[in-house]
Amino acid sequence: MDNMRTSSSNARARAPRRARGRERVAALLEGAVAVFADKGFDGATMTEIAARAGAAIGSLYQFFPTKELLAEAILVRDTAVLIERLSGFEAAAAGWSPSVLADHLVPVLMEFRADHPAFAILLETPGAPAQHAQAAGREVRARVRAILAAAAPGRPAPLLDAAAAAVQQVMKGAVAVAADPIGAAALDELKTMLRLYLADRLG
Repeated sequence: MDNMRTSSSNARARAPRRARGRERVAALLEGAVAVFADKGFDGATMTEIAARAGAAIGSLYQFFPTKELLAEAILVRDTAVLIERLSGFEAAAAGWSPSVLADHLVPVLMEFRADHPAFAILLETPGAPAQHAQAAGREVRARVRAILAAAAPGRPAPLLDAAAAAVQQVMKGAVAVAADPIGAAALDELKTMLRLYLADRLG
């Protein structure tokens, strides 16, 4: 089984220096996203990724010597996008009621995964570097805490820490229930639960 073993390899991804190189890397990453989403990490091949990107296999190996490095680059890039999306909520949260806050936070991971179909697949691949999963989780929780602090200034730090952990679990729960046959109704229930919780704890 071909697992992600970045820690055992001396290979490194090559950063492009010119605009043309950056465009080529972007195309390679999008090709990799498409193949990983279709085939999973283990089923994907470098040859297929290069073909999907419309690039020569040599060009792919020039920038990403291994499939593991491609996966790592996607995880790092997508995590940054998710954090940026949550950071955008922080600026607006000062004017949000608990209901509006719940309406924004419940679907955010579900919508993000729909926009970045390889992210969850790579993060959940057996053997994936634990540091990526752990770092992503910590960064998401930190941003959720900042959003809650902006919405309810002056609340004690221990309360915000605990609330951020609870809200993060609700956000993950939204991803799980979305696949349920009654997903829409279940999401509405999650929003109601979170509204009541936020009103009680932060209100």
